[in-house]
Amino acid sequence: MFLRKAYIIVAFIIIVFSFLLLSLPSYAVIRTVEGVVSKVSDGDTLHVITQEGTKLKIRLYGCDAPETEKANRRTGKISKPGQPYGEESMFALQEKVYRKNVRVDIINIDRYRRMVSIIWLLNRNINLEMIREGYAEAYCEYLKEPYRSQFVDAEHKAKSEQKGIWGLGNYERPCEFRKRLRVRGN
Repeated sequence: MFLRKAYIIVAFIIIVFSFLLLSLPSYAVIRTVEGVVSKVSDGDTLHVITQEGTKLKIRLYGCDAPETEKANRRTGKISKPGQPYGEESMFALQEKVYRKNVRVDIINIDRYRRMVSIIWLLNRNINLEMIREGYAEAYCEYLKEPYRSQFVDAEHKAKSEQKGIWGLGNYERPCEFRKRLRVRGN
């Protein structure tokens, strides 16, 4: 009798635990912090200084913006070329968040030790805005729900309206551009 009750309790716990796991979003926020944007590097990368004084390098989750030209700090020589609309994308992000208080939902840490995050300015999802306005594409290779469908829908709408990058006749995906540069040795 005791064993039967124990099996029922264990089975119930397993069912409840399984249900809870299935109901969780397919991404999980590691941590949420608040801070001030201190620098915008390009259309999908920025720096935030938290309220505690910690400096974070942030990669916008689910967005891939055109690359900006990179120069050697010491010599000033161009070390990596940029893409068309890279500067516009960077300035758009800068206009939205530079020197403003933001909430950062950290979702992951990438191989470059950047915090892959959703950036919130009040109740505005800045990542989504960058895609919606054609300053970045939805980075489908890394997107998960609940953001995947809304980011992809925003991209389709921006494409149909030929906003930003989608109005360029010769648009090359940033991931393809980076791949081409690696193959070429730049």
